[in-house]
Amino acid sequence: MIISGREVARAKVEKLKNGFSAFSETQEVTELIERYIKQENLNVHIDKTTLGCWFIPADKTNEHTSQ
Repeated sequence: MIISGREVARAKVEKLKNGFSAFSETQEVTELIERYIKQENLNVHIDKTTLGCWFIPADKTNEHTSQ
């Protein structure tokens, strides 16, 4: 079964909108999530590591951050 990167990214953005963290192991999904975060104007901390990328909902008082 083939899973669409867009579907995975959308599902992870929905988790972020509900206050949960999300993790991406692939560059493709990471880039899609970042694009959707920007489109939705979500306040999310992005922590890129050598193993993947964490997306963590940020406090509403903080600015959107990415590294």
